[in-house]
Amino acid sequence: MGSSMEEKVVAVIMVGGPTKGTRFRPLSLNIPKPLFPIAGQPMVHHPISACKRIPNLAQIYLVGFYEEREFALYVSAISNELKVPVRYLREDKPHGSAGGLYHFRNLIMEDSPSHIFLLNCDVCCSFPLPEMLEAHRGYGGIGTLLVIKVSPESASQFGELVADPVTNELLHYTEKPETFVSDRINCGVYVFTPEIFNAIGDVSTERKDRATLKRVSSFEALQPATRIPTDFVRLDQDILSPLAGKKQLYTYETMDFWEQIKSPGMSLRCSGLYLSQFRLTSPQLLASGDGTSSAIVIGDVYIHPSAKVHPTAKIGPNVSISANARVGPGVRLISCIILDDVEIMENAVVTNAIVGWKSSIGRWSRVQAEGVYNTKLGVTILGDSVSVEDEVVVTSSIVLPNKTLNVSVQDEIIL
Repeated sequence: MGSSMEEKVVAVIMVGGPTKGTRFRPLSLNIPKPLFPIAGQPMVHHPISACKRIPNLAQIYLVGFYEEREFALYVSAISNELKVPVRYLREDKPHGSAGGLYHFRNLIMEDSPSHIFLLNCDVCCSFPLPEMLEAHRGYGGIGTLLVIKVSPESASQFGELVADPVTNELLHYTEKPETFVSDRINCGVYVFTPEIFNAIGDVSTERKDRATLKRVSSFEALQPATRIPTDFVRLDQDILSPLAGKKQLYTYETMDFWEQIKSPGMSLRCSGLYLSQFRLTSPQLLASGDGTSSAIVIGDVYIHPSAKVHPTAKIGPNVSISANARVGPGVRLISCIILDDVEIMENAVVTNAIVGWKSSIGRWSRVQAEGVYNTKLGVTILGDSVSVEDEVVVTSSIVLPNKTLNVSVQDEIIL
């Protein structure tokens, strides 16, 4: 093998599919969840731009079940912007997180990469990928997982793991255990050597052998088929758990932020995390203003260049305003995502909310919530083309597309 300077690296980002984004409704009714804007950029843009920092990156693959046409424009635009080939690969059926990687192994290995990054699209973190790669080269083995320390109360929602405190070897891994195992969890970001394909292939082969050898009783033959398809391989249960403690897998712990973007409420929290990271990585994306010639901006705020914001408005912290939005005089925006073509009229207030495409909020109206991001109604969501009339208050509610609200609502889901 040549020196590390000549070794090529590829990245694979799992983007899921329409059946996976149900918790993201009503926002995913309009747009694939990976393309939903967070901090002014599509969700998948954040891991893609992080991959750009990997030395000798040859290619980025997006793997999922969405129709290719839904990603075609974005893939073309981001390839040109980052000057890195990005390609969308559509799975014909679910293969599992490891099975999806294995299904496209020939394409992924086209550039003969020495290392393969695997990332989940709905992860929000600082993606310390070059540091992970360097650590992995030092460890040896076939893979390194990004891990983080969380509170013992929340650990059971994720894959918990035990690592050697000296060597960082992964000793034990269990997915969403019923009893407490560890306060270290799997972040859903990995770097592997091509040997990972052998490990996944072995699982498939073993399943095929078992299926061939197993005698089926007359009773079992009458039961509906429940066995896992031989080519469906889960990374956590089928690869990480069996290989733990065999000097094959290692961990790299991040001290930065980490969240999973499973719901619209979490997307608002993650928007704030990415906006604060922009201070370090992309300060040119953050807006500023003192109320003289432009609106007063407090904290971390993104305003699309085509948006029109009145100088008497007050924006921030944690606000993202998308293309062609119009924000009127005296408007106050706090902790919210304003999507394309929204109009917010004078003296309206929006706080802890996501305002859907082409929606309008009338004069002196309020769209607000308690701001508990991980609860169902902790963030108010207006779907596409919702109209809130003048002097209406919408609190902790979810409003489906194309509704008109002329009376105030609280703690409701408006169908």
